Amino acid sequence: MPPTCASVTPPTTLIATRESRLALWQAEHVRDLLSSRFGLKVGLLGMTTRGDQILDRTLSKVGGKGLFVKELEVALEEGRAQLAVHSLKDVPMELPEGFVLAAVLAREDPRDALVSNRFDSLAALPPGAVVGTSSLRRVVQLRNLRPDLRIEPLRGNLDTRLRKLDDGGYDAIVLAAAGLKRLGLASRIRATFDAAQMIPAAGQGALGIEVRADAAELRGQLAQMIDPGTWLAVHAERAVSRTLGGSCSMPLAAHAVWQGDQLVISAALGDAEDTARVLLRSEARAVVPHEAGAAATAAASALGQQAAAQLRAQGAAAYLAAAPQ
Repeated sequence: MPPTCASVTPPTTLIATRESRLALWQAEHVRDLLSSRFGLKVGLLGMTTRGDQILDRTLSKVGGKGLFVKELEVALEEGRAQLAVHSLKDVPMELPEGFVLAAVLAREDPRDALVSNRFDSLAALPPGAVVGTSSLRRVVQLRNLRPDLRIEPLRGNLDTRLRKLDDGGYDAIVLAAAGLKRLGLASRIRATFDAAQMIPAAGQGALGIEVRADAAELRGQLAQMIDPGTWLAVHAERAVSRTLGGSCSMPLAAHAVWQGDQLVISAALGDAEDTARVLLRSEARAVVPHEAGAAATAAASALGQQAAAQLRAQGAAAYLAAAPQ
């Protein structure tokens, strides 16, 4: 009899992921953690999302960062994948019914980075210099720091944005430091913004893992991978936006850090229409148990609600009315 080919057992767990180089790095990182920690056979299901396809308009005008997530959630719903790995800053504050955020991993550098081939810092940019970003959060903070700059839209994955800079379309661009560092591109960073100077987006630098709510066994395994400090910080940050009733498209920044046993959150809100308008700022702090349990998570979320209430007291309603719906 002729020899028979050995059967190949497909992976029992599939990760839905975007196909950009950074997204694949993130999915592969989670795949390797699941394999080494639990002995799972894990594969990747690469997908192109609407957010990847629409590059001629800013995200705030076409539906926000949730465009990077929807197709991955459909794959989970249909059983084609069991989990999705996201840059947490791209995940809407409210997940659809039937889905949960099962884990948040230890955070990379949460700061924003200035990337330029000619200038070493924001201060070194000459008046009228062209800076690329399509993040409303970055736009309003850049305009408050340097109102003399010309800020132009910049879409595409990380490699595409760097190529547009290298082709001479911009004097500098602003990117998340975490993505550059994860892809071994830290040398492209000319300067990082202090988190007090330019407050990061909620969840920036953190990886979130989304699953179906009924995936009990997988949820139990993923819960063991939660980094408690990051989990609590990002829940405080995301609570700011959730409390304000805003979308991922509004120019809102929120960042929480640990100071001893206290969690301290800073937030800022700008006007999406008048991006040079003064920023509203708030800060709140509280002692929060350093564990990923329900009580600590509720305490962290309450802290974010407190920061949001301070913004409301300063007139946030008028700013929010200008945000894209």
